[in-house]
Amino acid sequence: MSSLAKPLPALYAVYVLRSTVRSKSIYVGSTPNPPRRLKQHNGEAKGGAVRTSRESLRPWEMIVLVTGFPSSVAALKFEWALNNPHLTLHIPKDDRITVATRRKKNGMPARSPHSLHSIIPNIHLLTSVPSFARWPLNVHFFSKDAHEAWKDRIKTNKTTTRTGLQIFSDFGPSADGSSPTSGIYSLPLDYWPMKEYIEKAHNVVSFERQGKCAHCHEEMEPDQGLYAMCPNDGCEAMGHLDCWSKRALASDDDPEAILPHSCDCPSCGGHIRWGDMIKELSLRTRGAGEVEKLLKKKRRLAAKES
Repeated sequence: MSSLAKPLPALYAVYVLRSTVRSKSIYVGSTPNPPRRLKQHNGEAKGGAVRTSRESLRPWEMIVLVTGFPSSVAALKFEWALNNPHLTLHIPKDDRITVATRRKKNGMPARSPHSLHSIIPNIHLLTSVPSFARWPLNVHFFSKDAHEAWKDRIKTNKTTTRTGLQIFSDFGPSADGSSPTSGIYSLPLDYWPMKEYIEKAHNVVSFERQGKCAHCHEEMEPDQGLYAMCPNDGCEAMGHLDCWSKRALASDDDPEAILPHSCDCPSCGGHIRWGDMIKELSLRTRGAGEVEKLLKKKRRLAAKES
């Protein structure tokens, strides 16, 4: 594997900002660090964006985050589509919620300004289109009205949240940073939430206990292939990546799918999001330093508690 290859990021988010002074002013961006990015938009740190630099609109608050992107490029694609729902090819023309009603000076179609009742339905739409539906995305709501707009979208259109999309809500302080344990400040920016999963896979591989593939039952020789492990608690089922893929695609509702979405573990029977399993595998095979740092951190915490 190339030395330049990196593991899937711990966090990369597309966010929706709203001015706390003028609620109709909305901005969409992407970042690996939401708290730091919010400080930049509010002028508390260098960076930010020209469109959010007006003091008359500050402070801004992050009201929605979409996370789970496999790379910064993936997040940027989603960000562009959300900013340009009237143009993006990711949304079929007949399914568009936002359409251009005027044109720019250069002749290109111009969308109407973002509003809560356009941005939330478009997030719902984009997380369900084929381009993004197979990513292990999560939607986080930090304002009640944004969450209500999401529920209204589902109720009005008699739709459902697509399979595998996880929804979270936290309506604690998020704009001023007064609470470091709520809102966007409670989001982990590293791999810490995966520590138990990472540790069990690390231990199995380190002690060469891969055993037989959970699918084809062939012996898995150490360092002879890509072996993925079930992320469910208490389960150490491991198998060839190709075998996991075949199982996931065999149970897929789309017979033409080429990218796995999810599957059930043949050992514990638990549900597995493909992206979660691949994230651990990429970290194990491409991020040895990150794994070592995470496990050392865990041991230091355990020592303090004892």
